[in-house]
Amino acid sequence: MDPFSFLWIFVLGIVVAFAGGFSIGANDVANSFSTSVGSKSLTLKQACTIAVFTEFGGAFLFGQRTTETIRGKIINVELFSDRPDLLMLGMVCALFGAAAWVIFATSRGWPVSTTHSIIGAIMGVGIAAFGMKAVDWSYESGVASIITSWLISPLIASVVASAIFLATKYFVLMHQDTSFQRGLVAVPIYFGITIAINVLFLITNGVTSLNLDKVPAVIIGPIVVGITLVTSAFAYFFYAQWLRRKILGKESNLKWYHIFVIPFIGPRYEDSDSIEMGERNPTKDTIDENSLDSIQNEKKSFFKRFLSKFGDLLQRGVEQEVADYKAHETQEMHDSAVRFDKDTEKLYSFLQIITGAFASFAHGSNDVSNAIGPLATIYLIYTTGEVDPSGLSSVPLWLMALGGAAIDAGLLFYGYHVMRSLGNQITYHSPSRGFSMELGTSLTVLTASKVGFPISTTHCITGATAGVGLCNGKWKALNWRLLAWCFFSWALTLPAAAIVSGSLYAFAIHSPRI
Repeated sequence: MDPFSFLWIFVLGIVVAFAGGFSIGANDVANSFSTSVGSKSLTLKQACTIAVFTEFGGAFLFGQRTTETIRGKIINVELFSDRPDLLMLGMVCALFGAAAWVIFATSRGWPVSTTHSIIGAIMGVGIAAFGMKAVDWSYESGVASIITSWLISPLIASVVASAIFLATKYFVLMHQDTSFQRGLVAVPIYFGITIAINVLFLITNGVTSLNLDKVPAVIIGPIVVGITLVTSAFAYFFYAQWLRRKILGKESNLKWYHIFVIPFIGPRYEDSDSIEMGERNPTKDTIDENSLDSIQNEKKSFFKRFLSKFGDLLQRGVEQEVADYKAHETQEMHDSAVRFDKDTEKLYSFLQIITGAFASFAHGSNDVSNAIGPLATIYLIYTTGEVDPSGLSSVPLWLMALGGAAIDAGLLFYGYHVMRSLGNQITYHSPSRGFSMELGTSLTVLTASKVGFPISTTHCITGATAGVGLCNGKWKALNWRLLAWCFFSWALTLPAAAIVSGSLYAFAIHSPRI
């Protein structure tokens, strides 16, 4: 095939890959921030604002490794050596089939695996083209190793998240009289460990342009230990003291930036009796505002009204109710969960936000491959005219940026559906529980990303949620019906995506031509 042939397939591939990334953002980003929103540590709008940056950063900086796995370990691309154009078309069909299934599932609020979807879709194309022999079923380099990771990852995430929560529960939360003071000691330790893990994975995975993955192992250990000690010390002497005064001392006028100077400032209580200079006159201001509003309404042009409506449309996806959605249906399950001191729980809110951002970064690095892997194959064939059997050639950074932007768009416009399901629908969420779930998930996902396994973040967060829910010691503390549906949807996803993409590919290659 001549290079730069079939431009229409390349352009169509970009469009469909963006749709695939959109579906990933709509369905999978809930895995990172559903616990934060469910426990009310964050609003939906705040969670989306953070995720826009973390998802894009993870996809852009670390997404290349798992993208290579998606391209090279699903089907035997050497079978397409004589017809690279058919492989291009097949990847377009795979992207369409995966995106169609995930968007449909998202509209129903089903937390399905986007990794299942794209791998099933690619398998469907390979089988439609060459039969069962097109799929690499081996354990060493094919589908078997990936399927194994799907089975193991929720168990690992469940164990890790449960261990973190149980340590918090028995060393901090269960000591009713001293839980807050114990929490002030534990939170800085968790803070230092969380930051250190971020730095560790930044170094070991390595941003390509900085060559961080070439840092010698003898240097990595002291760096991580040093960062842990420094950040833990800062958190103990500054952040923990700010929390003590903000929560226990109820100093309502303390702002977030006071953390850095908290040992050097006095009490910050709100003086309700004082009248600040420039205080508004309610009656006069109400009259002035009403007059001003009427004048502005008269002067509004059609263009301004259009911009206002368009702005409302853009914000529609982040203004939805998530945390208390259908709360009456889960009341009995929530009542079965053990409750702890509210002030102590508040200590973990910020940690939960950090781990949510950490999990979101991990998700971007791992799951961007589900949309960009097939597009990278299309791009490579378009520019070289040949099939790369290894699937290990470099992926242009602009493709990673496209995937990150598509994920962000899906989250902002359609992510609230699945976030409702994973929020408080599986088990009761609190900041300490959510922190444990998210840290356990992110550790599992980032480790898999380092190894090169494109595991499902849906599996990991579901396993972590179930594991922490079981720590309540009551079966009723879990929504077993929803969990059963999650497991069923995982089994349904792969064949559904394979049938859609395989049928579309078969229809395309057997169509009459001039």
